[in-house]
Amino acid sequence: MALRRGHSLIQSVLRTKLATKINVCTSVLPTRSYFNTNLEGIKALNPNKYEKIVKTNLHLDGSPNEIATRPQFVQIYDSAEQALLDMKSDSTLLVGGFGVCGIPETLINALAKRPDVSGLTVVSNNAGLDNVGLGVLLQNKQIKRMISSYVGENKEFERQYLSGELEVQLIPQGTLAEKCRAGGAGIPAFYTPTGVNTLIHEGGQPIKYDPVDKSVEIPSDTKESRVFKGMNYVLEESITGDYALIKAWKADKAGNIIFRKTANNFNEPMAKAANITIAEVEEIVEIGELDPNFVHLPGIYVDRIVKSDTEEKRIEKRVLKKEPVAASAKKSDSIREKIARRAAIEFKNGMYANLGIGMPMLAASYIPQGTHVILQSENGLLGLGPYPTESEIDADLINAGKETVTISPGGAFFSSSESFAMIRGGHVHLTMLGAMQVSKNGDLANWMIPGKMVKGMGGAMDLVGSGRSRVVVLMEHAAKNGDHKILNECTLPLTGSRCVDLIITEKCVFEVNKEDGLTLIEIAEGVQIADILSSTGCEFKISENLKPMLQA
Repeated sequence: MALRRGHSLIQSVLRTKLATKINVCTSVLPTRSYFNTNLEGIKALNPNKYEKIVKTNLHLDGSPNEIATRPQFVQIYDSAEQALLDMKSDSTLLVGGFGVCGIPETLINALAKRPDVSGLTVVSNNAGLDNVGLGVLLQNKQIKRMISSYVGENKEFERQYLSGELEVQLIPQGTLAEKCRAGGAGIPAFYTPTGVNTLIHEGGQPIKYDPVDKSVEIPSDTKESRVFKGMNYVLEESITGDYALIKAWKADKAGNIIFRKTANNFNEPMAKAANITIAEVEEIVEIGELDPNFVHLPGIYVDRIVKSDTEEKRIEKRVLKKEPVAASAKKSDSIREKIARRAAIEFKNGMYANLGIGMPMLAASYIPQGTHVILQSENGLLGLGPYPTESEIDADLINAGKETVTISPGGAFFSSSESFAMIRGGHVHLTMLGAMQVSKNGDLANWMIPGKMVKGMGGAMDLVGSGRSRVVVLMEHAAKNGDHKILNECTLPLTGSRCVDLIITEKCVFEVNKEDGLTLIEIAEGVQIADILSSTGCEFKISENLKPMLQA
């Protein structure tokens, strides 16, 4: 990396018209002492270069700075187009952001104007929206393969994948973050509990469908696994890229970076894993203006800086704090509330908990008084607060569902790789999430219907895979067409194997024993055991201490 930046420095010096006056050998010395001895010569021969390079090595009053005796490896560009000028087709591109929060939109839009750059392999948590962020490159057919964890609401992403136009390698969100972190740290591979006994481990996940008959043209490979201390782990190879495009709040002219709130997300690990990292920033300040205590990404990881020209930050899901209203008469709302109120009983004082979108997040509204729970959001937030008022909305502050939120006093922001280190390490005590199917032994499926629907696993595989967090599933008892969702075995691709501890539906509560199966422990008011038997696709035991379904 130092050699690469040294080469950039040489090129910068040679482009000044001083090439005939400075010995090339002296220009590769690890100092910039020649700036102190020939300032006037540079100013006379190339005023622009003087402004861009030399002046950054002076104090604001113009007096010599000790920084002038150190190399300046970061190049500051006037436009995103210039910063991307050397990008070629078939490159591997790492792109930061979560949804549309913290995406390098100026750089992406500049790349979209380069139809000569195609066949890209893009590594990113997701692909923005249909016409926003990486969605623009998808529309232009500049991307050959996406390596992501979540398809989400990008209809064009899903369409190209299912039609066989686009290769898609779906990776659990925490594993994706760790692959990039490890790649930047020079670690070629690592073992993780995430994805054991799923398609991630066993192979066969569709990477590319045949455009004609829709069969799987390129399946994923089986991965090596190993047992450590009685627990299975999957071997994952790290990721590196040719370029990283990241978005940050502030940068100084030494390349030091500060992110803002949840806009850190994948930007930090992506920046560390690329040969050339290009940072799009909102503000560029002089060297010395950033407090070193608050630098998130040191300048050693950053090669190029360009100022963002995005006028307004986008918000994917603008959600406001709701005033109390009369109870809704809608049956679906009644069912969701019943499930959420029962789920809230699971919160214990002093817990750290991660809540999925939908009913799990609704359960936080019913946390019993006097019970203090700290909510963690996998996009890089600890201390998740309530939805904001209109005046509190901040595009850089969202939850994992891309909804606008607030942060509670005592909260903290961090990168996606740090977030999943908390999760895999067992520091999150409780996980609540939804499901398409659950088996009697606790297998969970909630991320795809092969050939028909794919949203991606997001962070769910990581959340249920550590074996150290209590996993509670919240879902309606049966599908809308009446099909069973609680089964002997899941028929859809697994999110996690033998990971669920409790199932809460509008009809009842099942306790899950990974070996002995389900036990009915609570039954909702007005529901008969015969109804539960007919709507459940597997056998279950009935507790001797069967109780009415609790409500917070």
